[in-house]
Amino acid sequence: MAPSTPQIVQEWGPPLALDQQTDVHNARLLAKIRKEIQENGIVRPKGYNVSWHSNPEMEKHHFGHSHPMKPWRLTLAKSLIMSYGMHAAMDTYLSRKATKEEMEEFHSVDYMNYVKSAIPVAPDDDFPKDFNLGGTDCPIFEGLFDYCSMYAGASIDAARKLCNNESDIAINWSGGLHHAKKAEASGFCYVNDIVLAILQLLRKFPRVLYIDIDVHHGDGVEEAFWSTDRVMTLSIHKYDGIHFFPGTGDLDRTGPSSEDNPGAHHAINVPLADGIDDEQYVWLFKTLVGKTFECFSPSAIVLQCGADSLAGDRLGRFNVQVQGHGACVDYCKSLGVPLLLVGGGGYTPRNVARAWAHETSIAIGCDKTLNPIIPEHTPYRSHFRHDTLCPTLAQILGDPRPNRNSVKKVTEIVQSITEQLRFVNKAPSVQSQHIPPDLTAWKDEVEDGFREEMQDTEEYRHEKEEGLGVAMEH
Repeated sequence: MAPSTPQIVQEWGPPLALDQQTDVHNARLLAKIRKEIQENGIVRPKGYNVSWHSNPEMEKHHFGHSHPMKPWRLTLAKSLIMSYGMHAAMDTYLSRKATKEEMEEFHSVDYMNYVKSAIPVAPDDDFPKDFNLGGTDCPIFEGLFDYCSMYAGASIDAARKLCNNESDIAINWSGGLHHAKKAEASGFCYVNDIVLAILQLLRKFPRVLYIDIDVHHGDGVEEAFWSTDRVMTLSIHKYDGIHFFPGTGDLDRTGPSSEDNPGAHHAINVPLADGIDDEQYVWLFKTLVGKTFECFSPSAIVLQCGADSLAGDRLGRFNVQVQGHGACVDYCKSLGVPLLLVGGGGYTPRNVARAWAHETSIAIGCDKTLNPIIPEHTPYRSHFRHDTLCPTLAQILGDPRPNRNSVKKVTEIVQSITEQLRFVNKAPSVQSQHIPPDLTAWKDEVEDGFREEMQDTEEYRHEKEEGLGVAMEH
């Protein structure tokens, strides 16, 4: 009898999902993450608190095979952040869904009713659509209302943590969908979570500065706060006035034309051409944000970190790298006021994951000690192509795109905005309000339930016992 031999052609089976791995595999992965935490010096920051808000169920939604927006980019970002062990330095929250009533604090009832009841159909651009839903840009897909309520809920909860002094920097990378209007979807955005978050912040903070570094103009947020002096919007974006979406955001768009309108001069737009690089972009950001901060004196900042302004994006055409993008987060953090970080655009998932992981490391203060080589145990590591967290411009593009932003043009932008800021009054016209106690109590009760459920898990107890992310004396 011939001896038995191993089967040469193995029977194929799909790889296990992250939540279907064996206990042995999970234990090995956790050991590797613990090692990363120690080697990278990841500890909870001293003197301030960072919270990370997310809902993994959001990652499962799908806009369509050819659509640029891929919620899977959140899976890639989460896997990179957690493979480094950065979660150990933050308060992590599984965000609840926003209710329809909460989303109606900005959006119209008719619009939200339509979003909730819309039936998935194949995208069609041949006929006008109710509320701009159902075309190729904003398709109606399975679970649309849940998708919207999850990312909106995460931004609302993040804002509440800032209002309650439970967090100093709150992060929701699933948010930042800045194009959605009061009664209309736009530019892959259905519910404007940023507006909903700022409305929460205004219950406590007299003035909020909204900054947008997405490659597209933050038109939805600007429009929502067009007539108030309690919110100043500052958007840095590509603008050609003709072809590039959404076609708004020129330098002269500074707010309502009437000086009697409180919102006059409270919209700042920085229109750029293709090819701007790190040096020019960071200088422009720090110069304009610094002048705006000094003049407006905001009590809190919301920074939309759209990653389509990075080199190599599927839709963007800038030469900005991960380091330059992150420098904007670092500067806002240095200003020392409560900071909400949200995501936004970004249509090359590996770029998005790198940027938001790097910016998370800046938020918790471990960016200087972080190993630039992506951990070997990172799920989907092959999707990053290069093994470094911050690849070079040559690795990303080969040859950089020509920079069409002359020194003269950039200087004129700064001069124009400096003149605009002369007309800004530091004192808001509307007094701030405390969060209604009945609403706060109801939300706190829900969150207490989530917290107790998490603390009952064996993994949570083990992490606390081991002191992961806690600075130790040697």
